[in-house]
Amino acid sequence: MDQFVFVQDFREHAPLPERGILSRTVHNDARAKVIQFLFAPGEGLSAHRAPMPAVLYFAQGEAKVTLGGQEKAARAGTFVYMQPDLEHAIEASTEVVMLLMMIKNPS
Repeated sequence: MDQFVFVQDFREHAPLPERGILSRTVHNDARAKVIQFLFAPGEGLSAHRAPMPAVLYFAQGEAKVTLGGQEKAARAGTFVYMQPDLEHAIEASTEVVMLLMMIKNPS
């Protein structure tokens, strides 16, 4: 197993289609899973819950993030930590590059 994962610039990615969401797994092991999401403008993830803690980091773009019923404006540099089972949703206003890290075994 590799001892580290190094990504020089999370904003670099393949071109996005005019519509849709692309994702790629950057890292996955017993403790964490890290995914890069690319959203075309107007795309998003509907309200859902995760059974584990999760972190969102917005590397590029602007989006509306709904966290437990509260709407927040996210932009490049926005960090979000979510407790397990928090209902959340994302809607991209512009092209968005986002990092999702799911913490599988927090204890």
